[in-house]
Amino acid sequence: MTSLSEINPLSTSDKKREKIDWLAELRGLGLMLLAVLAFHSLVAKPFYIPSTSMVPNLMVGDRLVVSKYPYGWSWVSASFHVLPRGDWRILGSTPEYGDIVIAVPPTRDEDYIKRVVALPGDRIAVVNGQIVLNGKPVPQKVEPDIRIPVDSQVCNGTPCLDYFEGFRVRSPDGKDYYEVPARRETLPNGATYRIVDHRQQPLDDMPEISVPKGHVFLMGDNRDHSADSRAETWESGLGGPVPLENVGGRAEFITFSLDGTTTLNPLTWWSSLREGRAWSTLRPAIAKGTTGE
Repeated sequence: MTSLSEINPLSTSDKKREKIDWLAELRGLGLMLLAVLAFHSLVAKPFYIPSTSMVPNLMVGDRLVVSKYPYGWSWVSASFHVLPRGDWRILGSTPEYGDIVIAVPPTRDEDYIKRVVALPGDRIAVVNGQIVLNGKPVPQKVEPDIRIPVDSQVCNGTPCLDYFEGFRVRSPDGKDYYEVPARRETLPNGATYRIVDHRQQPLDDMPEISVPKGHVFLMGDNRDHSADSRAETWESGLGGPVPLENVGGRAEFITFSLDGTTTLNPLTWWSSLREGRAWSTLRPAIAKGTTGE
């Protein structure tokens, strides 16, 4: 006759040893989360574009990678801004003209994404939409209109780019686009990129100011729709030059971009991807004939 122990080869002591050590599992999970937070705070983190202030170079729905180390680390480096504000930096360095950076405004814990257009010690003014840097107008060259597909991205309950309705056209293939006037701006180091400035508005003119030591002046590429260093904090702007300890990283490249049609249906996960944006670099090009230094 076969005994019960022969049928079940696991002894009582074996079964006890097989019990899950929940404390060890939770400790392992905690260490993994700490490693992820450390990577996000010190090395790089993903970022989502929720606004149109950097059109045409960044679109609502773009997902990108921001590196955290190029300018050193400060209170703003920590994920979710869990550290108290302070004026300290570790291994701090200064951005270059044309860098796209993440910055936090002085009165709110939000991440803004803007472009560096003036460095510490620079004098900057804006005249009729054109930057005047250290007394010299920054070159702006008129370029062919930018064609932006009309898509389903929504901002505050309305289509994100509805202020471009006057530029809406329909192509022969039946698709709608915004054909928006564009200019190419080139900063003193040769960093060059496209901007949109399609109407007259108060931020098109700003008296000259000096950028203090340890600060940078930031502007959005969509000049008429960007709350940046030109705008006061009560206008949701950055309230002037931004302290470098409030700059949390540099935008590097787009990983993928969605047009707003993504649903729970897996078939839309592919069809909602915007073509031609994945893995696009966000470092500015350098104009021919310049060294970028």
